[in-house]
Amino acid sequence: MIALIQLPHKEIKVNLSKPIDISIPLKDGDNNPSAWYVPPVRMEAVKIGSWVGNVKEGGSVNFYNIFFNPHGHGTHTECVGHISKEKESVNEAIKTFYFFAQLISVNPNQQGSDMVIEKESLEANFHQGTEAVIIRTLPNDTSKLLRQYSNTNPPYMSSQATAFLRDKGVKHLLIDLPSVDREDDKGLLVAHRAFWNFPHNTRHDSSITELIFVPDNVCDGYYLLNLNIAPFDNDAAPSRPTLYEIL
Repeated sequence: MIALIQLPHKEIKVNLSKPIDISIPLKDGDNNPSAWYVPPVRMEAVKIGSWVGNVKEGGSVNFYNIFFNPHGHGTHTECVGHISKEKESVNEAIKTFYFFAQLISVNPNQQGSDMVIEKESLEANFHQGTEAVIIRTLPNDTSKLLRQYSNTNPPYMSSQATAFLRDKGVKHLLIDLPSVDREDDKGLLVAHRAFWNFPHNTRHDSSITELIFVPDNVCDGYYLLNLNIAPFDNDAAPSRPTLYEIL
């Protein structure tokens, strides 16, 4: 299905029948990426007396409780409520869901024991007018679909890099890491703060999406992004960002 999409500053043509899903599905148990020392995902059939919410066990329907952490398990989108005292909801912060996006592959730079995405790695290829930036870190492989990040000091972004994107008008940042900040940064969260311009002139309508996965066969360049977010009244929610090639 070919569609003409009118974005704020341009009209683009895309094939809506060929979505590129860059989210990581949430599964029961350990078969998920994990961060921040959270326990495994649990999906458990409800049991009420002799009734069980599992058709295989004799129940009339499948009826499961799901226990997970949106920040620690799989693809999620967060708003500034992640770092503010006020309870801000990502469901309230994001009001539109289609954006002109750019996918950029980046090699983090070695800095001591850290691997850091610097401003210089982004600015050489950045396109002015991009509403969303998707960062694919290199090397890239399917191990990211199951990677256990806790206590591994994974790569992260410098505050200069996220401030650069902010100053260029990027509203939505997507990355295949558990955080834009260092795993142990003593609670400073400088990259989050810089991107949201927090606490002064805070960008309440901007978002950060973490733990995506962009396959190697998806080329760097420009796409239509559909940022699907589960309607949780929380600072973060599971999400399913989807790309469409621009024709």
